[in-house]
Amino acid sequence: IELCPPGKRFMITMVASFVAMAGQFLMPGLAALCRDWKVLQALIICPFLLMLLYWSVFPESLRWLMATQQFEAAKKLILHFTQKNCMNPESDIKGVMPELEKELSRRPKKVCIVKVVGTRNLWKNIVVLCVNSLTGYGIHHCFARSMMGHEVKVPLLENFYADYYTVASIALASCLAMCLVVRLLGRRGGLLLFMILTALASLLQLGLLNLIGKYSQHPDSGMSDSVKDKFSITFSIVGMFASHAVGSLSVFFCAEITPTVIRCGGLGLVLASAGFGMLTAPIIDLHNQKGYFLHHIIFACCTLICIICILLLPESRNQNLPENISNGEHYTRQPLLPHKKGEQPLLLTNAELKDYSGLHDAATAGDGLPENATANGMKS
Repeated sequence: IELCPPGKRFMITMVASFVAMAGQFLMPGLAALCRDWKVLQALIICPFLLMLLYWSVFPESLRWLMATQQFEAAKKLILHFTQKNCMNPESDIKGVMPELEKELSRRPKKVCIVKVVGTRNLWKNIVVLCVNSLTGYGIHHCFARSMMGHEVKVPLLENFYADYYTVASIALASCLAMCLVVRLLGRRGGLLLFMILTALASLLQLGLLNLIGKYSQHPDSGMSDSVKDKFSITFSIVGMFASHAVGSLSVFFCAEITPTVIRCGGLGLVLASAGFGMLTAPIIDLHNQKGYFLHHIIFACCTLICIICILLLPESRNQNLPENISNGEHYTRQPLLPHKKGEQPLLLTNAELKDYSGLHDAATAGDGLPENATANGMKS
C-alpha cells in the first residue's frame, strides 16, 4: 500500500486477498492429487524458495527510505527508476533531486516501535486494532465449531471437504461484502458494522439458543432440536462471515493509520494478536470441547468492548499515509455522520488546524493595543 495512491489502496489489498482465497480453494485438490502428506508439504514449500529472490528483484520502499532519512539510498533508487523508465534525470520538474542533494549529509533516523509508548493517540489506535484482530480471529473458531457440531457424528474423512469448502466460501463472501461496505461506509464504519454483526450473532447464539433448548424440553412447546440446530447454523454462518471481515479489516486499517517509519512494527503487533486469537482454537480441541461455552462468552464480551473502542479510531479513507509519528498523532477522530450545514465540528482535521503561535507575542505586546483589542481581533 506504500506504492498505491489513496483511492487504490483497498482495491489492491482485496486483490491480494482474492489470490489467497484462490489458493485456499485449490488446496484440497492438491491434497487429493498428492495423496501423501510429505509430498504435499514439499509441494507447498517449493514456491516459497522463490521468495529468496525477493531481495534482489524488488526494490526497497522509497517512501520508507525518505521517511527514515536514508537519502543516499533514496537517491540511488530514484536514479535506478529513471534509468529503467528511460527518463532524463535532468528533466526534474518538481526539483526533487536538488532538494535531495542538500539533505545527503543528514544521518539516517530509524524509529523503533517502542516510540509508540510516548504518543498520545497512536498507541490507543494500535491497541484497539490489536484487540479487534484478536477477537475477530478468536471468535471465528467458536462459530466454526458451532456450525460443525460439538461432537463428531460422522467420520472426519466423509465430511472434511464439505466443511472445508463451506468455511472457504464464507470467507470469500466476506471479502466480497467488504469491498462494498468499505466503499460505502469507509474503514471505521465498515469495521463497526461487521463487529456489531459479530456481537449480535454471538449473543443470540449464546442466549436465544439456550432459551430454545429449555422450551424444547416441554412437549407442548412445539419446538424440537431441529429448530435449535437450524438457528445455530444460521448464527454460526453470520458470525463466521462477520468475524472474518473484522480480522482482515483490522490488519488493513492498521497498515493505513500507522506511520511509515513504524508501519511494519505496528502490523507485526496486530498480526501477532491475530495469531494469538487463532491459538485459542486448538485449546478447545485438546480439552475435548470442555470450556467451550466459557471460551465463547469471553470473546462475546470482547466484541462489546470493541464496538465502543472502534468509535475512537480515525477514518483513513482517501487520506495520505502518515510518514512519521507526528503525522500519525494528527489523525483525529471524525464523526461517523457528516456535519450539517452551518454546524461547527467538535474536532478539527489537519487542514482546519490554525496556527496560534503568535498568541504569546500578542500578549507580551499588549501595552500597545487598544483596550478593546484581544489576541484574535477586536471586541464586538
